[in-house]
Amino acid sequence: MSILSMCQNACNRALDRCYRAVPCLADPARRSSLGLKAAFVILHVLYVGILFLFDSELVERTKQEPWYTAVYLLLFSATLVQYFATSGSSPGYVLDAMRALNESNALRKSSMISKQPASSKSGCFIIDVDQHQPGRDITGRNLMSWTKLVLDMYPPGTSVRSLTCSYCNTEQPPRTKHCHDCDKCVLQFDHHCVWLGTCVGLKNHCRFWWYILEETALCLWTGILYIEYLKASITRVWWKGAIMILLLVTLSISLIFLLLLLLFHSYLILTNQTTYELVRRRRIPYLRGIPERVFPFSKGVCQNIYNFCCGQINLYNLERLPTALEIEEKSRPYTCLDFLTCRCC
Repeated sequence: MSILSMCQNACNRALDRCYRAVPCLADPARRSSLGLKAAFVILHVLYVGILFLFDSELVERTKQEPWYTAVYLLLFSATLVQYFATSGSSPGYVLDAMRALNESNALRKSSMISKQPASSKSGCFIIDVDQHQPGRDITGRNLMSWTKLVLDMYPPGTSVRSLTCSYCNTEQPPRTKHCHDCDKCVLQFDHHCVWLGTCVGLKNHCRFWWYILEETALCLWTGILYIEYLKASITRVWWKGAIMILLLVTLSISLIFLLLLLLFHSYLILTNQTTYELVRRRRIPYLRGIPERVFPFSKGVCQNIYNFCCGQINLYNLERLPTALEIEEKSRPYTCLDFLTCRCC
């Protein structure tokens, strides 16, 4: 047996032991995601560590004004925490919504059964139908099924077959798309983020926006500290200055990208759109007949912001398709009276 084959066998045995100890590493997709997360943390520590290692004036300033460095490190920690919280969050899968609906129906059935008075003679239940809610009995015939819930969000006459995902075999509500990376249907699908290792959708889009905001603020503050160091110490040690300039250039490129991404997602929030809907508008069936400048799901700037920040708590915050009259109303040009009555808000 050659030395190379012996090394390979030893390596394989070590990997097998590692995979048994940490099962998530056996999955190539999970392994790639963990590698990206590790690279992300190392990159942040590298930028901040070199800054404190080279900049002696910043260290002296920390001794004199500890609050300044404390706030900066607090932002640094909050950004990393927000990153891992977002990457570990669920975007809102259709299967989760179906499971939550089934649990809600089960609880409603049990509560309806528990409210029925029992007969002392026969030992059976006496069904008492509520007059305000006709047809509501212990069999749960009025309880909303997932298919009925989805069909109510589309115009009358829509076929269930045209709404069924060919991969998951589940009925998709409006604004839902199957993610091939996650292999699941995502509610209010925005995009699949490689750096996060998960989709951005109904449940975590707000967290994603806050993460971008914190990352942008951290990059901007770090860039300012880099510039201050170069102004004061660029002529002292040339190789330190070269390293700082190289890092500052890459940091500036990242900052421009983050600023554009923050502005783009802020625009999506104000108009209640998703990246997928904006990019593939002409290919999405429920958006084909709607004019380009019309945002069918927008409820006004203030209501859009409120729903974005506070509406993702409930998994049933699903939006139906607007009617033809609502589309016509949204297509109407703005007038001076509309601005006075805050129609856009």
